[in-house]
Amino acid sequence: MSSPTPLHTLRAGVIGTGFIGPVHIEALKRLGVQVTAICGSTRSARATAEQWGIPEVYGDYDYEAMYRSPNVDVVHITSPNKVHVAQSLAALRAGKHVVCEKPLGMTSRETAKVVAASARKGAPVFAVNYMCRFFPAVLQMRAMVRRGDLGNIIHVQGHFFQDWLLHQTDYNWRVLASEGGKLRAVGDIGTHWIDAVSFILGARAEGVFAHLETFHKTRLRPIGEVKTFAKVDPATMVPYRVDTEDFGSLLLKFGRSAHGFADGVHANASISQVAAGWKCSLSVGIYGTKGSVRWDLQQPNELLVGRRDEPNQVLQRGTAGFSEDVAGFTDYPGGHPEGFPDSHKMHYRAVYQHIASGRKTEPLFATAGDGHHEVRLCEAILKSSRAKRWIRLATPAA
Repeated sequence: MSSPTPLHTLRAGVIGTGFIGPVHIEALKRLGVQVTAICGSTRSARATAEQWGIPEVYGDYDYEAMYRSPNVDVVHITSPNKVHVAQSLAALRAGKHVVCEKPLGMTSRETAKVVAASARKGAPVFAVNYMCRFFPAVLQMRAMVRRGDLGNIIHVQGHFFQDWLLHQTDYNWRVLASEGGKLRAVGDIGTHWIDAVSFILGARAEGVFAHLETFHKTRLRPIGEVKTFAKVDPATMVPYRVDTEDFGSLLLKFGRSAHGFADGVHANASISQVAAGWKCSLSVGIYGTKGSVRWDLQQPNELLVGRRDEPNQVLQRGTAGFSEDVAGFTDYPGGHPEGFPDSHKMHYRAVYQHIASGRKTEPLFATAGDGHHEVRLCEAILKSSRAKRWIRLATPAA
């Protein structure tokens, strides 16, 4: 997967210094990409710049000033959800390529503007950070489905479970609908599950029946913001009303696939951020007429292949049956684990190679259109839970 322009000649600027911002920075540096600018609150931006050796610092969240820098080619947006659209549109106007954290925006009316701007002739490359596509296991499952190794796909089952918001005293800005959007568990982690399944099947979800629940109707929060996963003294916290869901159950109906092995597939998923003992379990099972394949993010280097009339198999990344299809998206031999940080690295490698090649590589990453579709689907999920019925997306996503 070589490109005519070395990746180290491309320069990145990152907006946001919370949990996910440094994840982007680390992955970029592992690729040899220059991280030349950081933007955030003045104090945190300076601290992050000092930690990572980033030369340009833009405090007071002055992303417009960062966009004017001639030393930034690609912008990574890792700020809170409510500002994604404004920062994305400004970056595109400035001629910067974009990697935007999900969700793309708060409403589909807003995200449609990003789709239109990124579709203009000569527009920069735009990617949404659904990095689960770039786990080798997800790419392997996609190849198996596309080849027909599993036969015609009958149904998909799985979950995305976390426990980091289990307690009433657990707090993050994502809990607030005004900051993260009306959907929290489904919008924050459930969309990762949905996008991964869409990528594997080669089809988009077109209908949904959903049930959402908020277990903690009232939570406690600190005075001021804290980083994701940070611990806070309960004595310093104040109560507030919760207006987002803690968990939900989804039934999904997918459309037609380009390869014909996954048409009209039914899927069910459980999504929870209050599942005690589960730290980051994205679990997917794909069940077809010839066999099945199962994977869990917490054991990222193994695939479980199921057959009715033959022995079941455990495939390990970097070994026979789990290597050829993911060439270029795994760097270490079998037995040398790759996981969450590597998925980000592989994602950005794909995006930056697409930029460096003049868009000649296959765009496996999620586009603005994909991000827009996920936001539309979230709106349908919320509507379904309130109406207690199936909701079909009225028109194809952009």
